[in-house]
Amino acid sequence: MLYVVPIKLSEAKAFVKRWHRHHLPSVASVFNVACCDDKGVIRGVAMVGRPVARGYDDAFTLEITRVATDGARNGCSILYGAARRVAFNLGYRRLVTY
Repeated sequence: MLYVVPIKLSEAKAFVKRWHRHHLPSVASVFNVACCDDKGVIRGVAMVGRPVARGYDDAFTLEITRVATDGARNGCSILYGAARRVAFNLGYRRLVTY
C-alpha cells in the first residue's frame, strides 16, 4: 500500500532525474508530493508549479509539471489525486497537466 508524504524540492528533483523517462526535473515548484511504500521507500514523485502557458497563469491555476514513479502500482493516480487535494486546499481553483 502507498501513502502520500511531502518531499523537498531537492529530493523530488533527484527522484525525477533518476526515474523520468525523457524529461529533466522542473527548475522550480510551488509544492511537491511523494508516495511511499510501507517501508518508507519513495516510489513516486509529483512536482507542481506555476503554469508554463501564460494564458493559464492567473494566480488561481497550477500545473503538474512532472510525475515520475518506479513503476509502483497506482502510483501516478495516487500522486495526481494528492496534488489536486493539496492545490485546492491551498486555494487554487484549477490544476492542469499535459
